[in-house]
Amino acid sequence: MFKKWKRTLTVAGTALVLALLGLYFGKTESSGEGEVDPSIDTSNDVREISGNLLLERPNPRTTDFYPSDKTLSGLEIPFRLDDNHATLIEHMGYTLSYNEEDRIPNWVAWELKSSELHGNLDRRETFTPDPAVKGRQAYDSDYKGSGWDRGHMAPSGDMKWSSQALEECYYLSNICPQNHNLNAGVWNDLEKQTRYEAKYYGSIWVVCGPMPGIGKAVIGRNNVKVPGAFFKALLARRKDGSYASVGFIFPNEAGKKPLSSFAMTVDALEKELGMDLFYNLDDPYQTSAEASYDLYKDWRIKD
Repeated sequence: MFKKWKRTLTVAGTALVLALLGLYFGKTESSGEGEVDPSIDTSNDVREISGNLLLERPNPRTTDFYPSDKTLSGLEIPFRLDDNHATLIEHMGYTLSYNEEDRIPNWVAWELKSSELHGNLDRRETFTPDPAVKGRQAYDSDYKGSGWDRGHMAPSGDMKWSSQALEECYYLSNICPQNHNLNAGVWNDLEKQTRYEAKYYGSIWVVCGPMPGIGKAVIGRNNVKVPGAFFKALLARRKDGSYASVGFIFPNEAGKKPLSSFAMTVDALEKELGMDLFYNLDDPYQTSAEASYDLYKDWRIKD
């Protein structure tokens, strides 16, 4: 979906980046300031780009603009038609778009590999602010006594392969106020099923988050927004080289419906979100994968 918009914005964004780079290097040549002061810490400098890929490094990477080109290349990374107060942050195990106004993520995305399923680290019970968020954010005290769970977007069960990844998934930038019945019920069921599918396929790409524009309640002194619903989308590469996908929308409320009642095509989910999910997947594969879903054949989910 949104292919025409995506191409238009991509071209415009690329042109803008090239123009800014021209101005930067022009200024450098005219001023003679071509060397970097070694006393300056550039470990989080988001300009460290090679081709279309942000270079891998252990520290979180943060930028306060939303990319209009493919600076993030993972298949799990979505494309949004507006910035929605976005700050992009990359941690070891996941990438997120943080919404400073709502104090929750816009989305969280990660790739889960079968090799990452064998960790035996214990889950933590301490939630902390994200040191990569420089502006306003939630604190653990906002959730205490609120009646809402601290709901993981990227779950701790997917991050037990690394102590750093596990610690970072307890940052409150990866957390939303979530109904306990949902958090411990079908949301948890889908997390477990996702790990099963990662073992089956060898790798799976996941993106999830709060549904935008739904929900007005806030909790705590920092006015953390309570989402009215959540979404999740999965992408996997079949053994024949084609791709399978499925989307879900879960109301942030108690219920006993099966997973199948929340499922939909990724195309339908994109229309609700105003986002282009899995946009780094080549168009022919993306068009085919997102137009349909088969819960039992591709995802082993029964009605």
